[in-house]
Amino acid sequence: MNGGKKAGTGVRIGILTSGGDAQGMNATVRAVVRTALQMGAEPYAVREGWRGAVEGGDLIQKMDWGSVSGILSSGGTAIGTARSDAFRERHGLKAAVKNMVQNGIDRLVVIGGDGTLMGADELREMWPELLAELAADGEITPEQAETHEKLRLAGVVGSIDNDLVGTDMTIGADSALHRIITAIDAISSTAASHQRTFIIEVMGRRCGYLALMSAIAGGCDYVFVPELPPEEGWEDAMCEKLRLGRENGRRESMVIVSEGATDRAGEPITAQRISDVIAERLGEEPRITALGHVQRGGKPSAYDRWMPTLLGYTAARDMILADANTEPTIIGTRNNRIVRLPMMEAVQNTRAVKTYLKDGNWEEAINSRGSSYREMLNVFETLSYPVAPEPQPGQPRVGIIHAGGLAPGMNPAARAAVKLGLDSGFEMVGIEGGFPGLMAGKIRPLQWTDVEGWAEDGGAVLGTRRTIPDVDDFYSLGRAIEEAKLDALLIIGGYNGYKVAYEMVKERDRYPAFHIPIVCVPATIDNNMPGCELSIGVDTALNNNTEVIDRIKQSASASRRCFVAETMGRKNGYLALMSAISTGAEQVYLYETGITLAQLAADTARMIAAFEAGRRLYLVVRNEKASDYYTADSLCQIFEEEGGNLFDVRPAIIGHSQQGGSPSPFDRTHAVRLVSKAISELQRLLQDNKPGAVHVGVEAGGLVSYPISHMAELIDLKTRLPYDPWWGGLKDVVYVVSDPMFEKELQDLPMLAGTADDDAE
Repeated sequence: MNGGKKAGTGVRIGILTSGGDAQGMNATVRAVVRTALQMGAEPYAVREGWRGAVEGGDLIQKMDWGSVSGILSSGGTAIGTARSDAFRERHGLKAAVKNMVQNGIDRLVVIGGDGTLMGADELREMWPELLAELAADGEITPEQAETHEKLRLAGVVGSIDNDLVGTDMTIGADSALHRIITAIDAISSTAASHQRTFIIEVMGRRCGYLALMSAIAGGCDYVFVPELPPEEGWEDAMCEKLRLGRENGRRESMVIVSEGATDRAGEPITAQRISDVIAERLGEEPRITALGHVQRGGKPSAYDRWMPTLLGYTAARDMILADANTEPTIIGTRNNRIVRLPMMEAVQNTRAVKTYLKDGNWEEAINSRGSSYREMLNVFETLSYPVAPEPQPGQPRVGIIHAGGLAPGMNPAARAAVKLGLDSGFEMVGIEGGFPGLMAGKIRPLQWTDVEGWAEDGGAVLGTRRTIPDVDDFYSLGRAIEEAKLDALLIIGGYNGYKVAYEMVKERDRYPAFHIPIVCVPATIDNNMPGCELSIGVDTALNNNTEVIDRIKQSASASRRCFVAETMGRKNGYLALMSAISTGAEQVYLYETGITLAQLAADTARMIAAFEAGRRLYLVVRNEKASDYYTADSLCQIFEEEGGNLFDVRPAIIGHSQQGGSPSPFDRTHAVRLVSKAISELQRLLQDNKPGAVHVGVEAGGLVSYPISHMAELIDLKTRLPYDPWWGGLKDVVYVVSDPMFEKELQDLPMLAGTADDDAE
């Protein structure tokens, strides 16, 4: 850019939201509008969905930078959505072509479900034909017809059902899951008080994602999903499971049912039908809660801000650079990477699920959801079973220990470890207080019922300590392992836990007690663990940061103020960067990129120019280890001094609130997936009689494990930073969507791209 002609000069791009609203749509709209402006294009909002395209006039509105200010944290869609019967007819499609051409629009970013995208592709296919008719009728000029001969199209799926085949998450699904889990957590306390069964109905006509994940995250007893109708006789199986739960001490029973659930004959399984079965066979009166549209409402979660921002950025960039031969794509996500899916292929694959369900092809219905969906169905069956397997003689004794700082999600991880471990034939023991507790002999057996209620709990019931033994303590550590009669060790924690395992492996020749299988599970808000792109706890911390910074921004509404918000994360900038994207920060400082005096001078000049142009709030996010010298306080002093009386500056050190609170739905289900992998690794090592030591994680290809001895190949042991993090190229996106004075050559901006070839996880 830098004063030259921008790539999008002369290009007009439309953006439209249609179908049901979903939290996060506004983040996409904002990103499309501002990316288009940064590239020199002119963005237009087509308001009220396809009705705006058909009716035209004031419903097609040119957007500027301020048009999308303040919408990032809002639910719904700021540009409106509505159904349009006229758009289903030829005359309506023709009117839409006319209105867009007259506004110079032949590139469109469409946000909606499969019906919306199918309608968009029909418009694209008929565009040349309708264009010719309009020109022949004199409703547009021949020049307009020639200039806008084709419609370029990019789709972004907004659907809380998370039902698009080929993408991990659709816009709104994570926020909807937050609403459901908030309700389940609240209901479980009243259910326990009265020893009562609650039946909770959630959305999902043909996709059971919300039902299954909320059942796992909420520690529920039974779940009904559309893709896997229960076998004949499900009524007896469900009631027996609930009865056993009560007999074994459960005070509440929670049944989750997806709105699209049926039996194998195709008859709907409704909340009322389930209630009638329980009343008849167990003699109690369940309570029904249908969450309905509350699942669509409220503020978007942190994920439904940063990921839709990346989707919108990519969609706008793709459309502006598109040529006449560009095929329509859906911009989706897989393993945190942006993927481009052929639009109609993805829509047809999604609609094929309806056929699978109608034909009773449950295998294909489940396969369409990706490998992790089947995995989680199986894991739920184990976690929800009310009775532990009978112990067998000679069971391996596995110790569960936390190490490092507290991470939200440690309790769900420990719960999953106990239940999955017992189900695998292990004897599970809890070690209290980390490695100091192990060396002090603070060990207790953990039974199936001991971990009930841990799914939703923040903190760590077993306790955790940053203090770890050094080499001089290894004799005592070895004696403690022998006295505890441990056959294996499961470490759920951060870098300190991994470090102990790494050193234990190196010292095995000296200490025979260390010749046991060791598996490490990443749990730290620093998100700096080798072989794992997202560790347990970081999503909760990011949501905590987003909520706190939202409030901080509100506090500045009556003044002209710059806030410098400091996040945790040590030297890893992930938490700071994603907090910046999720809250619309204008500037972010990371350890990985550092802070220089020249940079501060330029940043301060832009800040002053922004306030002189009428800005009332300027948000700066700083990673706690971004610089030893340019601390949050010193940044505030620099900005305050240079700003004079134009604005004031305040620091906001978010602190340990980032580690607190109930773990997010993602951190609960993420913990279950990682621990399931860890238990599988323990089974393998114990069956092979190998004293291996591995750490598990999630990378672009899915669940992985690596030998702990190779940790130095994945992470810089001095800085504790993984090499080449997946999010490293996202910093410029902050400035593209938040700073109208940002200048950078287009080719230097990150091209967010992945692959659409791997199985969706």
